[in-house]
Amino acid sequence: MKLTVLVDNNTLIDRYFLGEPGLSFLIEDSGLKVLFDVGYSDIFITNARKMGINLLDIDYLVLSHGHLDHTWGLDPLVRHFTEARIEGLPQGSPGLVAHPLALRSKRIDGVGEIGSLLSREKLKEHFELRLSSPPLWLNENLVFLGEIPRRYGFEGRDALGDVLNAEGYEEPDLLFDDTALACKTRKGLVVITGCSHSGICNIIEYAKEVCREERVLDVIGGFHLLEPPEIQVQGTLEYLQNLKPECVHACHCTDLSSKIELAKVVNLKEVGVGLQLEYG
Repeated sequence: MKLTVLVDNNTLIDRYFLGEPGLSFLIEDSGLKVLFDVGYSDIFITNARKMGINLLDIDYLVLSHGHLDHTWGLDPLVRHFTEARIEGLPQGSPGLVAHPLALRSKRIDGVGEIGSLLSREKLKEHFELRLSSPPLWLNENLVFLGEIPRRYGFEGRDALGDVLNAEGYEEPDLLFDDTALACKTRKGLVVITGCSHSGICNIIEYAKEVCREERVLDVIGGFHLLEPPEIQVQGTLEYLQNLKPECVHACHCTDLSSKIELAKVVNLKEVGVGLQLEYG
């Protein structure tokens, strides 16, 4: 499996890519190409072009959750495919995989809409929607985890803004749409997260359960550790210290103080746009 960072808050030193407070990864495994999140703008397309990566032949687009820093690149992606059709360029017909709540309108006081700007109905015109709460295997190694059980009391409990429910009424958004990918490798699991609103420890535990694998090789993505309460920091550190992953690539929504603490208990690696990781 190969993972390429197309969008992150940071770029690698002496690599001339664009960064933004968002996230997008390209995952390639056994001929399968999966675009995981699309960031906030069109820079994932710009960065991919500079790396010589073709996004027109992806098999799946997977959304980790419905927030703007992971979905507002949907409009540029639709235009990218549409313009390619106009020019007669070869392209695939990717499926869009997400939790059923990921495409609901999300709002926060003082800001307004923070969810996807393209509705479920509009996206159906461009992608085959595969919205799933249970896990969904994309191939024999790579699985979309679906809704994450909230097992640890120190994380995944806080609402962030409001979401429109099925009846069209606003209710506190507990981010039940927040999910992740897990990939089985010979040396253990690679867990790939967006923001981990559901809790990074909850996500890893569920990935181990779904994949029937106790070994964790790497965890890469946002850990949602932004000035976290002390109980969450300590719970996360204790969990990871016991887990003993080979390495950890915490990025996006993980602040500096949290990275410093993480580096005390795990082999913490740098992340930035342009990073490419390969797992056997």
